[in-house]
Amino acid sequence: MGTEHNIFSIVQQQLDEAAAILELDHATHQMLRQPQRELHVSLPVRMDDGSTKVFSGYRVQYNDARGPAKGGLRFHPDETIDTVRALAAWMTWKTAVVNVPLGGGKGGVVCSPKELSPAELERLSRAYVRQVGRIIGPSKDVPAPDVYTNPQVMAWMMDELSAMRGYNEFGAITGKPIPIGGSAGRSDATARGGMYTVREAASVLGISLAGGTAAIQGYGNAGSFAHKLAEELLGLRVVAVSDSSGGVFSDKGIGVESASEHKQTFGSVAGLPNTSPITNESLLELDVDVLIPAALESVITSSNAGSIKASIVAELANGPTTPSADKILHDKGTYLIPDLLCNAGGVTVSYFEMVQNSYGYYWSEDMVHERLDAKITDAFHQVHNASKEYGVNHRVAAYLVSVSRVAEAMRLRGWVS
Repeated sequence: MGTEHNIFSIVQQQLDEAAAILELDHATHQMLRQPQRELHVSLPVRMDDGSTKVFSGYRVQYNDARGPAKGGLRFHPDETIDTVRALAAWMTWKTAVVNVPLGGGKGGVVCSPKELSPAELERLSRAYVRQVGRIIGPSKDVPAPDVYTNPQVMAWMMDELSAMRGYNEFGAITGKPIPIGGSAGRSDATARGGMYTVREAASVLGISLAGGTAAIQGYGNAGSFAHKLAEELLGLRVVAVSDSSGGVFSDKGIGVESASEHKQTFGSVAGLPNTSPITNESLLELDVDVLIPAALESVITSSNAGSIKASIVAELANGPTTPSADKILHDKGTYLIPDLLCNAGGVTVSYFEMVQNSYGYYWSEDMVHERLDAKITDAFHQVHNASKEYGVNHRVAAYLVSVSRVAEAMRLRGWVS
C-alpha cells in the first residue's frame, strides 16, 4: 500500500510536518511517531451452532502523557493494526486539541458484526474485555463505541469488567446506556460538535448558512445526526446523502426523517423515493456550501480534490482527506475543518461521562450541550488562530496546537529533556 493511502503513514507524515514547524527535539519527535504500547489478542468465541471461532483483536495505547488513554473500539472485517495505530494517534491529538486531560488509544476486532447473532456479539464483546481488561480502567485506558459498536456493546463490556474486578466499574467504559452510567447528549455528540465548528467557520468566513446546501457522505450515527443538526442548528438544506450501498440527491432537499426511516427499513438510503441516485464519488464533487465526509478514511485524494466545490469541508470521519489533497484544497481556498477538531465532540462528551461517573452526579442534556459548545468553540479558535499565525492549513494548525501540548506534558514529566 502506498503512502497516499496507508493510514498510519499519513498520520506520521502529518506529525512530521508539525514537528518541523515546532522544532521538536529528536527524542520527542521519535516517541510521538510510534505507540507507547499495543496488545494483540486472540478471542475464542462459542458460536450459536456449537463451533468455536477465533477472532483477532487489538488495543493500542498511543500516548498517555496528558492522562489515561481514550478511544473507541471498532468491529470491522477489514480492521488492521495500522488502522488502529493511526486512530489511536489521532485520538491523542484530538484530546489535546480540545484540551481535556486524556491521552489517545484505540481498539479493534477483525469480524463481520452483521453476520453475528446478538448472542454471538455479546460473547465476542465479553471475550475482548477478558483479554484487554488488564490494561484498561478509568486511570489507564477507557474504551468507547466506534464503527459497528454501540451502547449495548459498551454495556456488556462494562459488565464483564465489573465482574472481573468484583465491583462496578462504570467509569472504565464510556458510551454506555444512560441507566448504567451513560451521559445525556452522548448519542449526537460527534455530529453536534462538528456542526458547532461549521457554524464558527461560517462566522470567520463571513457567510450565512441559513438556506445554504450540504451533502453528507456516510449515513451512520455521525452522518445521520449531522443531517438532523445541519437543518436544526444551521438552517442548511441537505441535498445529498449516501452510505456504502449508494447515495441519493434532490435539489429540493432530503428530509432527515424520510432518509432515516428508509435506511432503517431497507438498510440503505439508496432508492429513497423522490430522489435521484448518486455515487459516493459524485457526491463529493457537488456544488454545495458544506461537504461533510462522515464515512471512512482517504476518500478525498489528489485525484478528486481539485473537483471539490464546497466552501467548507467538515471532516466528521477520521482521515477522509490525504495529505496531498489537503494542499490542493488549501491552495484553492476551501475551508477544511480537520477531523482532529471537527469530530472531537464525541471524545469531549465521553470525557464528560467519565467526570460524571467519577462523582456520581449526572448533568442535564442542556448542560452537556452548553459545555460541549464552549469546549469545541474554544478549540476551533485556537486552531484558526494558529493557522493565521503560522500561515499553514487548518490540519497542520490543529497538529501544532495538539502536538505542542503533548510534547510539553512529556517534557514536564521528565520523559524527554
